[in-house]
Amino acid sequence: MKKNKFITMIMVGVLSVCSGIGVLNGAAYAGANTMTVSPPHQKLILVPGETYRNSISIFNASHSQRDLKYAVEVGSFSQHKSDDSKDDYGAIDHVSKSSYNQIMDWIKLDNTEGKLKPGETAEIGYSIEVPETAPGGGQYATILAIDKTDSDLPKNGNVSIDQTFQFASIIYAEVAGETKQDGQILENSIPGFLLKGDFVAGSMVRNNGNVHTDAEYTLQVWPLFSDEEICTNEEEPETSLILPETEKYHTQNCELPSVGIFKAKQVVKIFGEESMVEKMVIVCPLWLLFIIFFVIAVVIIWLIMQHRARKQRKNERKSA
Repeated sequence: MKKNKFITMIMVGVLSVCSGIGVLNGAAYAGANTMTVSPPHQKLILVPGETYRNSISIFNASHSQRDLKYAVEVGSFSQHKSDDSKDDYGAIDHVSKSSYNQIMDWIKLDNTEGKLKPGETAEIGYSIEVPETAPGGGQYATILAIDKTDSDLPKNGNVSIDQTFQFASIIYAEVAGETKQDGQILENSIPGFLLKGDFVAGSMVRNNGNVHTDAEYTLQVWPLFSDEEICTNEEEPETSLILPETEKYHTQNCELPSVGIFKAKQVVKIFGEESMVEKMVIVCPLWLLFIIFFVIAVVIIWLIMQHRARKQRKNERKSA
């Protein structure tokens, strides 16, 4: 009896701790601040020797009625390899320098920290002092707004939960001067056979120039014996911004019927370079493949049996 009572007390304790953790996580989620930064990106044309003024807005969209404590700093913006081995762009760190993020040294922030009540907005002004010797071409940076609000979660000895959120406004700048516009389309591929209707066309482009550009992607898919398009973005092609001297992989998706034969065409453009590929696409699920192989196997076996039967009858006639 005492043993059962002891086990019951342990179970109640475990449930209480689990419930407490659930409430704690819920409180942390409910109390989390929500910060927005606008504009998300800015495209600027700069002239060597001139100074430009601009600003970003930070908004405290918190529903928890907590003040937002923030810090602002200038970060890099360049290409890096993500975990899935696909090229991506982002603020890697605030130290690495290249010929395309010299602008980090040209940006001066009016202020670097502040506090906002829920629903309030702060304008963060900044200036860009372009040197006379600034090279022509692209320059890239981020203005980072960092949520520094203290956590309401209780501290237990030396252990505490601390979360830091960063939001960025990306600066795509083009400095007047000598520019190079040159691009390559390294890959333009369409799958020819699918087991289900998840159609994905891929392409890889390279920007060999010294200024950013938008690569353009068009995809059209029709049934084999019809001109009625299943998917098309011909009137509004997809675009993807490509930084100088980088490669970028891009995909376009289309949901096809689970069975059928289709025609697909993808067109990729960058700096006037164009690549077009057209292909027949077969969608055949695994169960249908099994049926086809089964029917083929039955037909082959039947033909073999027929051949042997004819051969046997022929031998019997000769024996007679």
